[in-house]
Amino acid sequence: MRAVFIRHGQSTGNAGVPCHDLASIELTELGWRQAREVARAWTETPTLIVTSPYLRTRQTAEATIQRFPAVPVEVWPIEEFTYLQPSRWNGTRSSERMPHLERYWTDADPAYCDGEGAESFGALLRRAEAALTRLATLPSPGLAYVFSHGQFIQAVRAVVTESNLDDRGKMLRFWRKGEPPAIGNVELVRFAWSGAEWTQTERGDTVRSGT
Repeated sequence: MRAVFIRHGQSTGNAGVPCHDLASIELTELGWRQAREVARAWTETPTLIVTSPYLRTRQTAEATIQRFPAVPVEVWPIEEFTYLQPSRWNGTRSSERMPHLERYWTDADPAYCDGEGAESFGALLRRAEAALTRLATLPSPGLAYVFSHGQFIQAVRAVVTESNLDDRGKMLRFWRKGEPPAIGNVELVRFAWSGAEWTQTERGDTVRSGT
């Protein structure tokens, strides 16, 4: 079984527009172009297309779904990591949230939950593990295109490539102030299931669209 994880295209949130509902953030015009480029760039027909329930991933997957109309589509709980309580931060910009982000990642407590609507880092890792377990049970050989979010895909990669670290160890390596996102918009991260374990098979690549 092989799985290609794809981060959604550029969203209004990525472009700096304050949001009030994390699930309903939409793609920008560039994001839509990136989604179409992703669909055109595929060289294999998948056996399954998976998307998170969030709007920006469903929009990114739309062109791929249209290209492969006979392929089944499923919605899985692979949405983005929400580690700050949404009710306190909806409508704010990243600069306003930065002091709280720094404190969260510096404390590096994988069991800490910021409040209603947030989840702990440990819970994120468990979701990543559950997605990999679910993918591993699919018929092999098979190929899944999985449309998700940057930090969720980063968590999947940590589960696969940092199995020697505990949850806190993974968390300490997860975020660095001032560094670009670990997974870029429409970056592809590929994994393969051997029947015993998952491995990352290639470096991430990004489908590029002219601006």
